[in-house]
Order: sequence, then structure tokens, then C-alpha cells
Amino acid sequence: MSLDTLKDSHKQLMNQLLAEKKKYADTTLPQECNNVESLGEVNLRPRRVLRGHFGRIYAMHWASDSQHLLSAAQDGKLIVWDTFANAKMYAVPLESNWVMTCAYSPSGNFIASGGLDSLCSVFNLEQQEDLGGTVHQKLAHHTGYLSCCRFLNDRQILTSSGDQTCALWDIERGKPITIFSGHSNAVMSISLSPDTQTFVSGACDSTAKLWDMRDGKCKQTFYGHSADINTIQFFPSGFAFGTGSDDTTCRLFDIRADQQVSVFSSESTQAGVTSIAFSKSGRLLFAGYEDFNCNVWDTLLGEHVGILAQHEERVSCLGVSDDGLALCTGSWDSTLRVWSI
Repeated sequence: MSLDTLKDSHKQLMNQLLAEKKKYADTTLPQECNNVESLGEVNLRPRRVLRGHFGRIYAMHWASDSQHLLSAAQDGKLIVWDTFANAKMYAVPLESNWVMTCAYSPSGNFIASGGLDSLCSVFNLEQQEDLGGTVHQKLAHHTGYLSCCRFLNDRQILTSSGDQTCALWDIERGKPITIFSGHSNAVMSISLSPDTQTFVSGACDSTAKLWDMRDGKCKQTFYGHSADINTIQFFPSGFAFGTGSDDTTCRLFDIRADQQVSVFSSESTQAGVTSIAFSKSGRLLFAGYEDFNCNVWDTLLGEHVGILAQHEERVSCLGVSDDGLALCTGSWDSTLRVWSI
């Protein structure tokens, strides 16, 4: 049997499976919540503007204390900020300017970054004052750019790559523990479940996948987007997740229903989605767009309820603090803005 025949057979089978799944999609979340009161317009107050980068900011990540955050820009710097004092704590020089992601460990002791160098570089913050810029560990295995990284703890970190795989690493040994293969194009984003036993990935093959960290296998694949998925984020409950795509939409997928339950789009939001984050309760979805704006969506009703429009370039990254009180947006205009929720 030829490869083309196998591909055609696989496509037909997938279409049959998707058609069967659609039979059970008898409602959507907005339809089920039509008796829920609308939030009205949501206005967030800007509290801080963090200036210090001299290049496009590509990534940011809150520390678990909800006071400090990490940012990465193509000026070749990782900066650790104290958002309460509006001050820089550390400025860590990188060997490569072409950074795409950064992460703060739950303990606050380590930070990590990666990008077009295909490496995940881990830094010990406790040593930065004495050994500024010294890399604690370089994790080398991926053959494509490093698109995203997230710490499980001080000993393990999860990465995704343009080589179509994700990897779980033993940081001290500098070696991968598990390689997660299954996407057919570059993996752009990952998000850990609240219990860190599973994670979801979004890729340029327009699919999102749920993986079990314990056996390294893909448990579910979710369809709906028509273009690259740039960002993915677990819902606070851990039973759902959101995605953002170049197709200009955000979508909410329910893991138990095994399919999409809501789509967030409007005629006024016709730019690609770069980043998303949920509020602490999950009622609000914040989404960064290439048109310089951050839009706010009501996850229950699917309504557009707000817009944050103070950046002068694309919003490339955003995140909600662990205490749920602040949103930070990062942009190609080289600034980070902190908003009160």
C-alpha cells in the first residue's frame, strides 16, 4: 500500500471521527449560560509601566509570589522585575538575542529562557549577583527553535519546539526524561495542568493535544482552528483550556466533552492572537493581538467585554498573577504594563 493511499485512508477516517463527534455537540457554553447576567463593560486600571528593555519583548512570566515577574526581549536580556516597587531586580545577559520564551520556577530560585538557539538555558537567581549571566544548565536536544518552557519544580522543566516535539527534562542531569511526539508541525505553546500531571500543547498543525506526563502519551487531540495555534492556557479548574490562533479567534475546549464549547471572535478583532490568560475565577479571558490591543472576553457568554489599548505595537505576551489581582501585558514597543483586575 502506497504512502498516498495511507494518507487518504487516514484523512477519511479522521473526517468520519470528527463527524461522529459533532453529533454529540448539541449545545455551546453561551447557549447553556443564556440566563447568566452580562458583565457589561470591563475596565482595568493601568498601575505600572515597566521600562528597561531596548528591544521587542517576546515573553513574560509571573513569579508565584505575584510580586515579581520575568521578561525576555530581543535586546539579549532577561529582566526580573519587582512590580510593587516598579524596579529591576536582575538583568541577565543572554548568549543569543533571539529569545522566544521565558519561565519562572515555582520556588522563585530559577529562571529559564530559549529561542532560535534551540537551547533551554536555566539560570540560578541566587548566583546572579556573584556570577552575572552565568548559565546554571544548558538543555540541548531539540533540533528546532525553543518556543515555550515551563518549570514543574526546581528539578524538572517542560519545553516545546519547532521540531514538532515537547520534552520533559531532568535539569541537573541536563538530559530529557520523556520526549512527546505527535504533532505534525511546530509546537508553539504549552500549559501545565494545575496538578502538573498533564499538559496541553498548541501547534502550527492547527490542533491542540492533551498529554499525560507519566506515560508520555497523547490522550486527546482537539480540532477547530483553521490556522496556527500560537498560545494555549489551562482553565483554572483544569477541566478545560483556551487557545489563540492566527485565524483571529480564541476557543475554549472542554476536556470531558472532548471538544470545543465556545469561540471568541468579532468583526472588530481581525488580527492574529498572540497570547491568552484566564482570570482567577475563569470568567474573563484576556487575549493579546497583533493589532496592538488586548481584548477581554466573557468566557460564559462569549461576549467581548473590554479592550486594553495602550500599547504602541503588537501585544506579544501576557499573564495573570497567581493571586488573580494583576494582569501584565508585554509588547514589541519594549514596555510591560501592569493592570489591576
